[in-house]
Amino acid sequence: QVQLVESGGGLVQAGGSLRLSCAASGRTFSPYAMGWFCQAPGKERDCVAAISGSGNSTYYADSVKGRFTISRDSAKNTLYLQMNSLKPEDTAVYYCAAASTSRVTGPYDYWGQGTQVTVSS
Repeated sequence: QVQLVESGGGLVQAGGSLRLSCAASGRTFSPYAMGWFCQAPGKERDCVAAISGSGNSTYYADSVKGRFTISRDSAKNTLYLQMNSLKPEDTAVYYCAAASTSRVTGPYDYWGQGTQVTVSS
């Protein structure tokens, strides 16, 4: 059974940093793309960042370019999202997702339960 478990969310002041982690289990994730999505109240779930199976290709939403960095540790089956210079508009539930393809475009078939990130002004 595939499981994705996020951690690292919390409350932080604007300008601060957080590092999200996603521990994956149930299969070998290294050949497959993984991503971070976010969903704010009343909004659709959008992709924030994604990384290919090889780690050589990444995607970032325009709103987070230069502030967020996605990375993966295949040996640990863990995905990370380093979030710097956080803004109140980054407030959302952040979900880890895994694809069944190596491409960052997905589709993403497996989802974590989400972790709340709240940025105060």
